[in-house]
Amino acid sequence: MLIDRTMPLGAALTVTHASDRGPRAYNADAFAVGRRTFVVADGVGDSAAAAEAAWAAARAAALLVDPVAAVLAARDALQVHAGDAVIVVGVARLEGGFDVAWAGDARAYASDGSDLVQLTEDHTVAEYFRARGVGFEPRMEHVVTNTVRHATSENIGRAFTRAPRLALVSDGVYGPLGHEGIGAILSGQASAERLVRAALYARGTDNATALVVS
Repeated sequence: MLIDRTMPLGAALTVTHASDRGPRAYNADAFAVGRRTFVVADGVGDSAAAAEAAWAAARAAALLVDPVAAVLAARDALQVHAGDAVIVVGVARLEGGFDVAWAGDARAYASDGSDLVQLTEDHTVAEYFRARGVGFEPRMEHVVTNTVRHATSENIGRAFTRAPRLALVSDGVYGPLGHEGIGAILSGQASAERLVRAALYARGTDNATALVVS
């Protein structure tokens, strides 16, 4: 079932979020919104345990306003759960812009209304080989090298943007849409619902979840 909400955050920020199970048996994606913190988590696998892990990680992360600490809080929350997840966290700076942290292959994109920048770098086997100029099989795009359960202060990814719009998405969104598809949506009347519906229309084969802050 598609979920979409719009809420004002203070005087400047508005957030929308949407999620859909797609063709999977479970929706193992999750999202959470804190005071200035925004989270998308993607459970590893198609199971109830994966879904529970994603929601536990997202809710724990949303309580903190430091993105790295948020990922570590998500890791600690999974100690009482069987599943695992990947995660991306964005925190709105009081002076504008966003700090981002992640573990795995959930992504953050920044947009100024015209240009789109991918802030995160996937923690996958494919990205590891790509960065070293080594060939790889397509299936390696989906093999993660880091997750919430294995996150440490050293291996968590970090980024910052001054852009006014931030999109956090699971691979069920960026996989079907690609960079150009996401950019086209974020350049207009951007909303999480539009991203998720477009991913489903493009015949995505995974859960699709997005959270857009602007």
